[in-house]
Amino acid sequence: MTLSPFDSDRGPELPRGGRRGKKDRRRADPNATVPEARFSSYYGHQIVKPAPWGHEIPAYFFLGGVAAGSGLIGALAHGKGLGTLRRNSRYSALGAVALSGATLIADLGRPERFVNMLRTVKLTSPMSVGTWIFSAFSASSGLAVAAEAASALGIGSGRSGAGRAVGKALAVAGPLASIGSAAFSAPLASYTAVLASDTATPLWHESYRELPFVFTGSALAASSGLAMLTTPAAQTAEVRRLAVLGAAADTAAFHLMKHRLGQLAEPLERGRPGTLAKAATALTAAGAAGTALFGRSRLGSALSGLALMAGSAATRFAVVEAGIESAKDPKYTVISQKARLAARRASGRVTDSIVTA
Repeated sequence: MTLSPFDSDRGPELPRGGRRGKKDRRRADPNATVPEARFSSYYGHQIVKPAPWGHEIPAYFFLGGVAAGSGLIGALAHGKGLGTLRRNSRYSALGAVALSGATLIADLGRPERFVNMLRTVKLTSPMSVGTWIFSAFSASSGLAVAAEAASALGIGSGRSGAGRAVGKALAVAGPLASIGSAAFSAPLASYTAVLASDTATPLWHESYRELPFVFTGSALAASSGLAMLTTPAAQTAEVRRLAVLGAAADTAAFHLMKHRLGQLAEPLERGRPGTLAKAATALTAAGAAGTALFGRSRLGSALSGLALMAGSAATRFAVVEAGIESAKDPKYTVISQKARLAARRASGRVTDSIVTA
């Protein structure tokens, strides 16, 4: 019985089973499989240009995180009346932010390039917003150190009119500097993660959910480690709790990021970035454990602080170098593009095949 007028035009169906010809035997060859897909690009070039970043940029990220956490610790110490911890943290914040700026300028090539970034404010640019956050935090840290130095030198303690005026100004400048340092510490610690995630580098771009938490936790652990290294243990009880909290947040966010990225996290598991990532995990865990177990002793606190700082630095270098490696291999660019396209199609937002969106 014919249901369609075109059925009469169909060719005869081949009989199933029985003896197969040479062509069918070739099809049944188990070795005749489809070769594994290889990701490549035109002329062998990368699809995405790797960031031309040297060691200055991960050092800039690390030192900026240390400065941010030290500013927060200095403000907390000011509120609790811990004079030695406040002084050391304020000096640490200013020194770290100065070194961070020096590494950024070294990468830019000329100091005026940094100054040029302050000519405008562009809220849609993480680099522009980050430059202003960096500048505001630096101003707060400078004011805090000026108040600290003036207090140490006895400036403003005189009974003359000028001395009383200076004393009143310092009484306002100290708390104001602490408020400013605390307010800009979290943005300073995390904006570099936003800056990296806003690029087309596959690993950084797809890490936008967890990378700010990785950098913030790492900054808190490193700055707490520096405070434990420079300040007697009698004043670092709260700092030790912050160190453990930062190390836990850093480690949890880092492993959650690797689990979610899946195959895209391969650069974080092999080569030099993989070695750095493993060292970061081990040092951070050792620093947190040492802080919890031996943090009350001066030597144990100092060694744990050093381990936390080294772990934080290794984390920044691992993330930066792994991102550059991911840009060199076209496979990771294609994987992330296809994943984004599949997500858009699953949500019903698009029906096309554009993978660059």
